[in-house]
Parts: sequence; C-alpha cells; structure tokens
Amino acid sequence: MATSPVAEASQQLWDETLGRLLNLSSATIQRNADLENRLAELEVELAVWKQAHATAIEGADREAKALKGRLASLNSQVASMETFMSQSLLVLCVIDGDACIFNDLLLRQGHEGGRQAAQQLTRAVADYLTSEDVHVLGRLSFWVTIYFNKAILASVLERHKLCSPEQLDAFIMGFSQSSPRFVLVDVGYGKDATFTKITEYLQTYLRFPQTQRIFFAGGQENTYAPTIAALQNDGLLGKVAFLEACRASPNYAQKHRLPILTVDTLFINQRLSPPLRTPPPLNMNGLSPTLTSGGLPTPHSPHSMSASATGRLVDPTLPLHKHSPPPCNEFYLMSCTKGGACKYSHDYILTPDQLATLAANAKKAPCNFLKNGLQCPYGERCCWGHVCPNGPKCFHLSKGKCWFKGESMHDVSPHLSP
Repeated sequence: MATSPVAEASQQLWDETLGRLLNLSSATIQRNADLENRLAELEVELAVWKQAHATAIEGADREAKALKGRLASLNSQVASMETFMSQSLLVLCVIDGDACIFNDLLLRQGHEGGRQAAQQLTRAVADYLTSEDVHVLGRLSFWVTIYFNKAILASVLERHKLCSPEQLDAFIMGFSQSSPRFVLVDVGYGKDATFTKITEYLQTYLRFPQTQRIFFAGGQENTYAPTIAALQNDGLLGKVAFLEACRASPNYAQKHRLPILTVDTLFINQRLSPPLRTPPPLNMNGLSPTLTSGGLPTPHSPHSMSASATGRLVDPTLPLHKHSPPPCNEFYLMSCTKGGACKYSHDYILTPDQLATLAANAKKAPCNFLKNGLQCPYGERCCWGHVCPNGPKCFHLSKGKCWFKGESMHDVSPHLSP
C-alpha cells in the first residue's frame, strides 16, 4: 500500500525530533555526570578545609594556653622580683679580732676612736663597691661582725703599751654604738673558738641569696686556708673579698685570687707576740662568751653553769618545753634571727646534758625549709629534723598526718641527717 507524502513527512519529522531528544538527553546525562563529579570534588575540598580549620583552631587553643602559662610564670617572677627588691640585700664584713688589731691611735681614743674606726671601714667598703661597679636591685644593708677573745686581747694590748683595758672597753662601745648592725662578739676561752665561729659564719651566710658580698679579715697567717679551700670546692668564693689588715695577704688570698680591700691606718701593721691564739692560764670561772651589741645573727656559744654568769636556771623538775617561755632551740643550737622579737627565751643557763636534750627534742620537729620543698641552707648543721624519727614505716604518714611532709623526709638514706 502506498504511503502518502504527508505520512512520510510526519514520520521524518518524528525521527528528527526523536534524534534531537536522544542527543539532548545524552548531553544532559553527561553534564549531570560532570556536575556530580565536580560536586564530589568540592565536597572533598570542603572536608580538607574543615580539617585544616579544626587543626588551626586546636593549635591556636594550645598556643593560647601556653601563652597564658608563660604569662602566669612571668607574673610570678615579677612578683618574686618585687618581693626580692623590697628586701635589704646584705653586704657583710667578718673580722678575726684576735689576728686583726685596730690601729693603736684609734684604740687610745676610746669611744671616739671606735666610732672613727667604724666610719673608716664603712667608707672603705662603700668606695670599694662603687669602684667595683656593683649593680644590685633593692637596698643594701651593711653588717660588721668581729669575733675576738677580749681578755687575751686586753692583756696583749696592755703589755705592748698600745692601750689600756679601759680604753679598749670604750673603743668597743664606740664601735658597736656607731650602728645597730655592728656587732662585737667575745668568744671567750676555747681552742680555735674564733676560727670555728668565723668558719661557720662564712659557710652559712655565703649560701644566702640575699648576700651580695662578704669582706673577710683573717690576718696574715694561713689559719683559714682549709676554710677557703672548702668554700672554693663549694663554688662560694665568688662573693668573698679579702680585707687586708697588715698590707700583707696570706697565701690563700693570692692562691684563690681573692679581691683585696686595703684600709690604710685602720689596723696596725705588725704582729704582736706572743700570738693571740695562745691563751694565758684560764681564770675566768667558766664565763660564757658575751655579745657586746645586738645585730646580725651569729652562731651562739651555749652558756656555762657559772655562779657569776647572768641568766636564769631551768627548773629541773620540769621538761624544757614546759618552761614559760621554753628555751629557744635556734638560739642555743644554731642561731636565732628573731632577736628581741623571739617568743622563746634566750636567757636560760643550760648544762651540757640539757643542751643534748634540747638538741634531741629539736630533731623531732621538721625543718621548715625541707617541709616546704626548699633546700636547707644549714645542711647537717641544722638543729631541726630532716628525717622523720619514725622512718618510712611512720604510722602518721599512712594517715596523711605526719609533720614531716617534705620530699624524702621519710627516707633513711645515710646522706640525710637524723
């Protein structure tokens, strides 16, 4: 059957339209596929950016916390520095009065000579610190401590006609009254008493962070060579300057290259014989050493039981800690820094047995330095306990109530003092 022209035209149009639709559908599908691929790529890229953003935020938080920590540390350091600056830094002078004798021209002037000697010494130290260009934060506090055997010194000076005992007494008074920080300590009789005091003084105060400089006058002899060598081994000589008394320095001052301060006309330029360290026959009825002026705390010699000694006796029927007030542990066993403000007594006359009891009882109380996590500057010389008497099996430790709270205070290692 023949197809009409209209039908053929219609069929042709339909075929063309269908072809166009198929081509358009195929292009649309391809575009959709491309869009889906691009969307997937964008989603991956967005995930990467999100991860990077989260990492950046986390890093910023860590850095902010670290900065806050450093800021807190700096604030703490500033506060500590302000506290340190508010304290008086120490410039100390310790003199062996048996080996370094003041100029006889000053001694004969009595009270006025003592004041002049104090002024000369102060001026010389101030000039030295200025020339040394010492820069310190805070205030400087200058202390002078002189250890000597007054009875022997008075005898030697009188024998050599340098001054009378009365002039010496007046000189001592004038020197000590020139400043509340100037102290003269009569160590009394005893083998190497002055040497022992000064050695302990140096070993203690050189370890204090407040100590800026110690001027040490030990005379011409090499008596203090072992002390200086020990300080050198401990790395403490950097604060020491040698105060030259006789324009001749001992070997140890030269060996360790100590800075030297010479004060002209302050001390005599000769050694007096017999040596001051050889005492005459003892005739002092056991009098204890005396302190001629209050001031810088110094290791204290215990009182002896003498009928002529001043002070009060303890009640033998009471334990020492039951007295009112009890004797001061640090005063009798070490050195008390509180002076007249101390709530414990410095006036008792204690026997050796009572001192031993006092020392044993003090060891039952913890050292505040170690208890608070600090290093004790006194070391084995500290009168307080560095280790709990009950050791690692302490009952109170297991309950969290032991007084000995510092690290290693229940360690029984042999290097710790009991």
